[in-house]
Amino acid sequence: MQQLDTILKQYGIDSDHSISLIIIFFTALIVHFILHRIVLRVFERRAQASSHLWLQIITGNKLFHRLAFTLQGMIVNIQAVLWLQKGSDAALILTTCAQLWVMLYALMSLFSLLDVISGLSHRFAFASQFPLKGIFQGVKLVSAIVIGIMMISLLIGKSPAILISGLGAMAAVLMLVFKDPILGLVAGIQLSANSMLKLGDWLEMPKYGADGEVVDIGLTTVKVRNWDNTITTIPTYSLVSDAFKNWSGMSASGGRRIKRCINIDTTSIRFLSQDEQDKLMQVRLLKPYMVARQEEIDSWNGQVAATASVLNQRSMTNVGIFRAYLTEYLRQHLLIRQDMTLMVRQLSSGAEGLPVEIYAFTNTVAWLEYESIQADIFDHIFAVIGEFGLRIHQAPTGSDMRAIGSLG
Repeated sequence: MQQLDTILKQYGIDSDHSISLIIIFFTALIVHFILHRIVLRVFERRAQASSHLWLQIITGNKLFHRLAFTLQGMIVNIQAVLWLQKGSDAALILTTCAQLWVMLYALMSLFSLLDVISGLSHRFAFASQFPLKGIFQGVKLVSAIVIGIMMISLLIGKSPAILISGLGAMAAVLMLVFKDPILGLVAGIQLSANSMLKLGDWLEMPKYGADGEVVDIGLTTVKVRNWDNTITTIPTYSLVSDAFKNWSGMSASGGRRIKRCINIDTTSIRFLSQDEQDKLMQVRLLKPYMVARQEEIDSWNGQVAATASVLNQRSMTNVGIFRAYLTEYLRQHLLIRQDMTLMVRQLSSGAEGLPVEIYAFTNTVAWLEYESIQADIFDHIFAVIGEFGLRIHQAPTGSDMRAIGSLG
């Protein structure tokens, strides 16, 4: 017993102090038991039984557990200041440990609070407009650095200002070490401020092989779930320094573009005979156009007293009537937007024939529905093109070669 007293006295602890330490110790145990074994357990049970999502998110991130530990450290620190002799080794050690404990768990409580806010933000549509995860990660990084400096200054007994001023010489090293987080934080702010990207957007960035939905915007990386269900990770800063395509404008417009060509064999293009014109005049979609067109052609031919030669008169061509038919077909299609650009145009002809391009917008942006509408339109085009005396340009196949060979 005397040896114990001798050891305690070496640290400035007499019998009165030892009683105070015992009281502080047992008080800490009682507070811990009340908070963790009673209060928090009751709260967790009610949270699990509750239908409120915010309660489950709070318990899942252990916010109140860390706040309880913070409170315990504050109680120990207050007791040490009140009951132990000021300046004694025991008081210094206990208050230092208690303050370190409070700072550590205060930092962890802040982390939990940010995680709770992040978890709750997914319930609100406006939250997807901001890269909250990257911002929160930046706040965590800065908070950890600040608390780290405060803890070191407490241990060495120096003012935090002295430490911070000393870090100026290490600024270059810190910039190198934290280059990616700093660039990512700045990029995240730029992405948010300029409305360049948000969660759920369809992003296409060929440089990184990304073509899919944005599922995560972090401090240093952006994750994209490609349409083949692979995940592409892109540095956040690359979205500011490099070019990428964001399809959210298309989704917001409510219409998705069809821009596809069919190549017509140029040797099948010709003027229509009178019988062919009479036949096509019976087509409901073509009759108004052909009547107006024929009146225009007859008027022009009558003014110039055109002869029977096709070189001296105007006449209808099968490809021209085909374009008019497709235009009217698209105008009456129930699944094509009539308030957006709609046209059927010719492109420059070449070795692949004469390209006739369909340029229109569907009334849906859903991928499966869009592909179905586009396929139905071109199924119809390939099926009716023969009615105009036209042929699709196609490279010779093995069957064509065998047919030629059999003629020999």
